[in-house]
Amino acid sequence: MSAEGKFLIFCLEMYKTAKSMTGKQVIALFRRYNVIDYVVSCYDALHTTGTNYIVEDIDLFIEARQSVI
Repeated sequence: MSAEGKFLIFCLEMYKTAKSMTGKQVIALFRRYNVIDYVVSCYDALHTTGTNYIVEDIDLFIEARQSVI
């Protein structure tokens, strides 16, 4: 598995824990708002940050996408 793939799984797990969601709920949310592609494409920048920053960044990304969708 690639470093990006491992990081995506890490992000999924951290988001799931932070938001008290199930894995299925997080996957559905990430798919709906295209978070998976975002995390993979921003791997270089995101993987050097902390867990709280990653969760907040994903929240901001979803918020921005909600206004578009």
